[in-house]
Amino acid sequence: MSAASEKLPTHHRTIRSYVLRQGRITPAQQRAIDTLSPHFCLPFADSPPDYDALFGKTAPLILEIGFGMGETTAKIAASRPDLHFLAIEVHGPGVGSLLQEIKRLELNNLRLIQHDAVEVIDTMIADDSLSGIHVFFPDPWPKKKHHKRRLLQPAFVHQLARRLTNDGYLHIATDWREYAEAILETLNAESLLRNTAEHFAPRPETRPRTKFEARGLRFGHEVFDLLFRKP
Repeated sequence: MSAASEKLPTHHRTIRSYVLRQGRITPAQQRAIDTLSPHFCLPFADSPPDYDALFGKTAPLILEIGFGMGETTAKIAASRPDLHFLAIEVHGPGVGSLLQEIKRLELNNLRLIQHDAVEVIDTMIADDSLSGIHVFFPDPWPKKKHHKRRLLQPAFVHQLARRLTNDGYLHIATDWREYAEAILETLNAESLLRNTAEHFAPRPETRPRTKFEARGLRFGHEVFDLLFRKP
């Protein structure tokens, strides 16, 4: 099988890295979904779209997996109008919240996909097409019996690495030391990636601190950044 045709076997996938919680969508979030989704949300597809055509210009593409309520995503996109951003999230309240921020900040360089990230990577992202990938605070699934649900498993990390352009980066942040150590081991074992630091990386200025993170730091919680590049 050629590298171009190698895909994750999503049609056999039964273990997921998330649970679809029925979080309450506020009226404002629902209005944002109703009015802004046609302009800023992409439907799941079985082949990669022309992202430059969707954004209306040519620019490097940055992918974010699991943007939560979108606070950090919006700040990063607003600070880098020269880049395209594609953000994936499965939970409706987060999608509505980020759409509100897109409107408030008048962002034109950000598009959303509400779908399983593994399947999006499999079909909608071509090899050598991403200049960067952000995975900030993925669910750590702390119980050992749930570790198989963690997103950043070796097979998925390999798929992410294949999607990066030469010198593209993979930036991961987590506040769970045990998960951070496991991720570091996985990334170090991936031949397509190299660590930019000796161990964990200093927090790059390009990753804003969220209110949740700042609160955790006040209580002494550690946050670990991992920054790898594709040679």
